[in-house]
Order: sequence, then structure tokens, then C-alpha cells
Amino acid sequence: MTSFSDLRLQAGLTIRETARQLGYTERQIYRFEAGEAEPRKGTLDFLRMMRPSRASSSDFTFIDLFAGIGGFRRAFEPVGGRCVFTSEWDRFSQETYRANYMIDHELAGDITVIHAADIPSHDVLLAGFPCQPFSLAGVSKKNSLNRPHGFQCDVQGTLFFDVARIIQHHRPKAFLLENVKNLKSHDGGRTFDIIMKTLREDLGYNVQTRIIDARSFVPQHRERIFMVGFREDNDFDLSALNLPDIRPTLATVLHSEDGSEVADERYTTGPKGKVMDRYTLSDHLWGYLQAYAEKHRLQGNGFGFGLFGPKDVARTLSARYHKDGSEILIAQKRKNPRRLTPRECARLMGFESAESDPFNIVVSDTQAYRQFGNAVVVPVVEAIAKHMLPFILAEEKVQTQREKVREVA
Repeated sequence: MTSFSDLRLQAGLTIRETARQLGYTERQIYRFEAGEAEPRKGTLDFLRMMRPSRASSSDFTFIDLFAGIGGFRRAFEPVGGRCVFTSEWDRFSQETYRANYMIDHELAGDITVIHAADIPSHDVLLAGFPCQPFSLAGVSKKNSLNRPHGFQCDVQGTLFFDVARIIQHHRPKAFLLENVKNLKSHDGGRTFDIIMKTLREDLGYNVQTRIIDARSFVPQHRERIFMVGFREDNDFDLSALNLPDIRPTLATVLHSEDGSEVADERYTTGPKGKVMDRYTLSDHLWGYLQAYAEKHRLQGNGFGFGLFGPKDVARTLSARYHKDGSEILIAQKRKNPRRLTPRECARLMGFESAESDPFNIVVSDTQAYRQFGNAVVVPVVEAIAKHMLPFILAEEKVQTQREKVREVA
């Protein structure tokens, strides 16, 4: 990827928008992207000016593992955090990440090939790691064979192992991990038990967990388990986090379609900003979804599409939403229902609101749906970040006092 391409993505501009704003043809922009030609003087400076600004000071540092499109980062930066390392293997997610955040460090790829010593020291580790089963031999058998046990053996070969080895090496003040609700029951509960044993017994952290439904923050039922760990003893209580009683509806995320919303040429059209027809289901797909739902209704099952209006709350947005959108369909007058647009998905996941600056979506609809479906709900994580913050900063004071005592001694 060229420096031109990096700057374009950080500025949140598409190829077409870049050509229009800089006075080039799209073909010329593609040549700049490929490094086949050099833009005229001042072009790169203009793109640098277009990048979002970021405060230079910070209260603490964090690293963003399995970063996706930066939901953790979007939540921790506003409370005073500064990201010093990012890892995300998917190239499309990397494009979206670069387009939305000022990155003054390498955006690393596969975390499994990165040595912990090559990661900068940090105060907080953030990770929404994928859930995998762990294959265990008994501890007694390992002892008899004179093999090591503990997390080095128990979770080797899983992506959680990479989280554990980085925690072991850097000993951050705190961590926040996120996963699906079913992590607790995954593989008969063995997966969760091993994770807790690793974090508490092998790594020595004080860990609390809580399942939180994003329903209190966004119009979506989305239950996820959050695991907060602190290196030192403190009075942190994750159960004491108060959830807001706002309970928004889909009206807060849907395109207004009445002309009151700023035009979004990728997803809406006309003076009133009507959602483009391509998001309306075809007769064939709508007929199939209705027949599928009826088949399962007759069998006494609850499987089928979810049809919603502005006053409703949606089901969980999944990474497979791009396939048929059936879990969240929006009812329309005298038309088949439609999918959410990627812009509405950004709002449903809390990456933006109808009143805020838009999140830069620089990938195809298919990739955007996957990215938002795999993301964390930003306001949920920000609430946890605010709840953790006094304890993160308090530990800094404790560490400073310890250093002063050592100096005196």
C-alpha cells in the first residue's frame, strides 16, 4: 500500500471523492494508489489536512488486539486513552480502520506471528478474541510425562493464547476482553473455565465478568460477555456499572427519508434522501423468506425473518447479514421490506449517530455488513471504559508512590 493510499483512507475518501476534490481523473488516482505515478506537489499535504485530528496528550495507553474496525479504540480514546499498537489480520477491516483513526504506529496483521517483546508496553490491553475450543490432556498426565501445564500448555494453539502470552510479558495494569454470551457454555463450559483459570491463577489478575445487553444503549438486543481484569487489588465492581434507561428505538438509527438528513449518496437518493431501491428485497427473496418462516412456524419453531418498524428494537446484527438480511428487515409501505444500509448498521452499533460526524465506510456493502456484525457496540464499551478509568489512573498513582519509596530506600 502506498503512502498516497494510506492518507486517502485516513482522510475517509473514496477513489471517486478523491478524484473530485483533487481535480484528477479516477484512472489517475488508481495509478497513484498502485505507485505507478506521483501526484503533484501539495496533494499529500492536502490529504494530511483532511485526516481527523487527535489529541496529543493522554492519561493512559492501550493496545487494540483483534481490532476489527476499532470499536474498542473508539470507546477508549474519548476517556483519555492513546492507542500504541493495533493488530487486525483482515485487509478490508484494516482499510476501514485506517480511514477512521490517526495511526502513528504499525497496523500489524496476524497476532500469532508477533513476538510479545515487539509490542510496546501499555497500561490496558483490549481484545475481542475469537472463541475456540481447547484440547486438554489431564494435568496429572502432563506431570507424569514431565510436561509443563498452565496456560502455556492448556491454551496453546488458540487465539486466546496470544492474549495470555502478551499479558504475561507486559503485565498491563488492566485488560478488557469481550466475547459472545455463549462463551460461558462453549464446549460444555470447559472453554470459559480454562480462560478464567488462565487469567486468575496462571496470570494472577483479579477478574470480573458480566453479560451486558446493548439494548440499554442502542435499539438492538445484543448480549455479550465482558471480562475486566486488574493487576492489583482494588474495589472495582463491574456489577456496579449502571446501565442507562434510555432504551432507544430504531427510529434513532434509520434514515429519515424526509429531507431532514444530510444526503448520503452511497445509500440514499433524491431530495428527501429515500433509501436506494437496491436495499429492498426482491420478490423472489421475500417469497423465500416468508415460506421458510411459515415452514418453521408449522413445526413449532421460531426460526424466520425479523420484521421491524421505527418503534421497534432489532435482533442481533450478525456478520452474515450480507447474505439475506433476514434477521433485521425494515417494513416499507406498499413495498417489500428492505435491509438496513451500512450507514444504519454503523448507527445500530454505536459507531455514529444521526447527529454526529459519519463513520467512514470505505469498503463494499458486503464487507461493511461483516465488519459491523463482528464489532462491539461502542457505547457499551465506553461505559465500561469510564467505569474502569478511576482504577486505571489510581494504579498509576500507586506505582508512582512505590517508585518514590524505592528511591528513598
